[in-house]
Amino acid sequence: MNAAIVGLGMTELGKVYGRSPRRLAADAVRLAVADAGLTPGDLDGLLVSHGMSGSPGIELAETLGLRDLRLLAQLNSFGATAGAMVSHAAMSVLSGSASTVACVFADAPLKPKQPAGSAYNREAREWYGFGGMTAALGLRSVNSYYALAAQRHMARYGTTSEQLGAIAVSTRDWAARNPLAQMRDPITLDDHQNSRWVSEPLHLLDCCLVSNGAVAVIVTSADRARDLARPPVHVWGWGQGHPGHRKERGSDFGLTTGAAASGAAAMKMAGVTVSDVDVCELYDCYTYTVLVSLEDYGFCAKGEGGAFAASGALGPGGSLPTNTGGGQLSAYYMWGMTPLSEAVIQARGDGGERQAPSTDVILVSGNGGILDHHSTLIVSPHAKGT
Repeated sequence: MNAAIVGLGMTELGKVYGRSPRRLAADAVRLAVADAGLTPGDLDGLLVSHGMSGSPGIELAETLGLRDLRLLAQLNSFGATAGAMVSHAAMSVLSGSASTVACVFADAPLKPKQPAGSAYNREAREWYGFGGMTAALGLRSVNSYYALAAQRHMARYGTTSEQLGAIAVSTRDWAARNPLAQMRDPITLDDHQNSRWVSEPLHLLDCCLVSNGAVAVIVTSADRARDLARPPVHVWGWGQGHPGHRKERGSDFGLTTGAAASGAAAMKMAGVTVSDVDVCELYDCYTYTVLVSLEDYGFCAKGEGGAFAASGALGPGGSLPTNTGGGQLSAYYMWGMTPLSEAVIQARGDGGERQAPSTDVILVSGNGGILDHHSTLIVSPHAKGT
């Protein structure tokens, strides 16, 4: 017996104004419930992602009019939260503590007439005390920390900006085939190299989008899934990894991530290896995050992620279709719900022009903090053992 994702709800994504995160979240849950052929009254569990800016809390249950819930919580593993929510929902379903659980993320950081880059600006008070030490060194944003990580990988292994650019280009190639993507115009490696610096060595096209919207999924048992409206997406395995390196001297910051531990755990539970994986939906807050995750999962040797990406393996027609909807770099930024939603679409065969040729085993990743937190899911259109 295993758990399965049976409903997917996605609101409008991108420059969507006039709706609060709570309203967006409620809309996404209702869409997911309807997609599964259920009603809100069928839910006895609700997990809400903590999110980034004013995200809904467990009060969402009241907004949805839910009663007699057996599972209700707000979870936060930053960008790894989607995988954590699905694994928590799956364990609840398998244990019998809940039967039908909604997992949802919503955010609305974009404001009319404000630049997207200002959406997640940290407030000045965060730089008081010890926080001021890193600020004085110029580390005032997440961009700076990821740039530092990428720079270290480059210094150690010879990774190049052009190799990071290959990830941006292949991801945009997928987005061009996705009608839901915010950025669909094709780009070239020259476009990547000529895009402005955000924090060297990261160009603008190395960095993810900012989006408003919400995504929800419904998790229930595989037995119940057989009688519902849409093809189930079976959850074969899950894992988490929280390395806890805080960028101190002697750490592996920038060189390794929690993907190594979470991937090994998820694949062991699922009974698969990297050679069995047909599609990867990876958390791509930056091109560098994709590169280092591929290494830590074992799709290539440590230090060879750049060459692997430059080989064309990740794009349409490649040996390892990766971020087939355009990811967070080109489609939409819904934290870990971006890779998860695309995995559901691919497993159902709903990818249209971007449908991967084989989707028997799909790996889904989430990355949070500054490489501090990681989650992995292994999903499939087939029940485990079939």
